[in-house]
Amino acid sequence: MLKTTTYYLALGSNKGDKFKNLQDAIQAIHEQIGNVLSISKVYKSPAFGFESDDFFNCCLVLQSDLKPQHVLDLLLKIEIDLGRVRTQKSGYEARVIDLDIVLAEAEIINTETLQIPHPEMSKRKFVLLPLNDIAPKVMHPVLGKSIAELLETCDDASVLEPLKIWLKNPSKAYNFSKYSYIAIEGNIGAGKTSLSTKIAHDYNAKLILERFADNPFLPKFYEDGARYAFTLEMSFLADRYQQISEDLSQLDLFKDFIVSDYDVFKSLIFSKITLQGDEFNLYRKLFYLMYKELRKPDLYVYLHQNTEQLQQNIKKRGRDFEQNIANDYLEKINTGYLEFLKTQTEFNVKIIDVSNRDFVENRADYLWILREITSFTKKPV
Repeated sequence: MLKTTTYYLALGSNKGDKFKNLQDAIQAIHEQIGNVLSISKVYKSPAFGFESDDFFNCCLVLQSDLKPQHVLDLLLKIEIDLGRVRTQKSGYEARVIDLDIVLAEAEIINTETLQIPHPEMSKRKFVLLPLNDIAPKVMHPVLGKSIAELLETCDDASVLEPLKIWLKNPSKAYNFSKYSYIAIEGNIGAGKTSLSTKIAHDYNAKLILERFADNPFLPKFYEDGARYAFTLEMSFLADRYQQISEDLSQLDLFKDFIVSDYDVFKSLIFSKITLQGDEFNLYRKLFYLMYKELRKPDLYVYLHQNTEQLQQNIKKRGRDFEQNIANDYLEKINTGYLEFLKTQTEFNVKIIDVSNRDFVENRADYLWILREITSFTKKPV
């Protein structure tokens, strides 16, 4: 997964429908840049440094895997999209929307186009007051003072009025509260680990990842499938059973739900493809003895990916032992999953075709998948 950075942004508007301008900007930031964690109150403040209509100002906390310069470029694009026209006049002027990066964690950047921390932030109450709502303890990496301390010592005599109108956080539109345990499944290379990890990070979920990398039989299986198939499948079954049993039994009061990048039933799907008749019959008996003891997911999401894209993803992640997986093997796995899901009645199943989606690099695709998951209607109990 890409490293995420926490950004602190200041937003202002004093032309047109000022509240709508702020809300539209926040929506665009959410769609194009990253996950909005929190939004301050809206304050009415006098124009700073020039005569004009009052501003509506707010601040927000944003997490994004984009670099600061990329974030700035997108903020400038959003300003233009919302109707801001920059003139050649020197000094301040009225504007439909103004978007600034105030802080980016403890980063210090000083280039021709970008300065972080914002060089004027400590002098402006219309930045410090809303920022204090959502990040009072955050430290200024140059001045060595918290936002609360900077506000207390700020010389700006402007009088700001908090407004009794609240901006909506678009990130809250994706409601996972109806599920306590979601399993994300898919073929080899479908992106289930990437999606599970991102959902867990963005929506405060406990993450359970399959420990395939620790299995010493996996590289051997890809070299000699007939010899190592039974050993591999038994080791996977034992490890998956142990991990799911332990992780699901450990209550985490600080997490809202659980998301896993696999469901134990994959053991039976893969073993049906890799094992011979007698071996599979024995394996199936052992599997169901263990499976009936395990908690089932409230929602089972299957990421369907075409074989060509699976192969591209497999090559991109570069695991040596996976580089010679045959198309026929991937297609058999996909068929096995779909046959299982067609007959499944124990939990809710959502199949999402991600063949033409890149939810790792393309935020719009990621948000589309979130909508697909959270808009799913549970079967009646």
